[in-house]
Amino acid sequence: MKRLIKPFHVVALTLAMSLPAVANDAPLPGDSVYQVQAHAVDQQGRPLEWNVLRGRPTIVSMFYANCHLMCPLIIASGKALQTRLEPTQRDALDFAVISIDPARDTPAALHEVAQAHRLDADHWRLLRPDDADVRTLAAALNIRYRAQPDGTFNHTSVLILLDRDGRIVARSEVTGLQPDARFVAAVREHLGAAH
Repeated sequence: MKRLIKPFHVVALTLAMSLPAVANDAPLPGDSVYQVQAHAVDQQGRPLEWNVLRGRPTIVSMFYANCHLMCPLIIASGKALQTRLEPTQRDALDFAVISIDPARDTPAALHEVAQAHRLDADHWRLLRPDDADVRTLAAALNIRYRAQPDGTFNHTSVLILLDRDGRIVARSEVTGLQPDARFVAAVREHLGAAH
């Protein structure tokens, strides 16, 4: 009888350790933004698929590195949101800021932005999508942008909370350094429910 029990424990432990991987292999919900097939490179120059972000709640936005007004506010608002969370909630939340200007936003340029804003590389990813994928990602996130003749962009300035499967839970327009209190509350509530 002992021989039967020991292998059962080994099998159970092996299954338990593989549960997160199994959960990420489950079919995506129909309304998941991770349904979009997109390729990107992060600020470290590492290539990745957009859907690799699946598995953890994530705040997403779009920006461009040469912006000197709204894009720094988007990042500052995300950082301010982090400070309003409990430590366990902070650790459970990731950020992905996607470039709308892949021609100029090289990994080196994105790395400079990450350094200038002192972004924690464990929780913040600055992503340069393939040229062909920028509009697709923007459409999935309902973010509008338009290039201007002077090299700047008009764009939606927003923080979007995605659940672990890429469904949009909440969104907030960025208007200043501090995030909207209702958005902070929605993030807290979602992170509390996720645990």
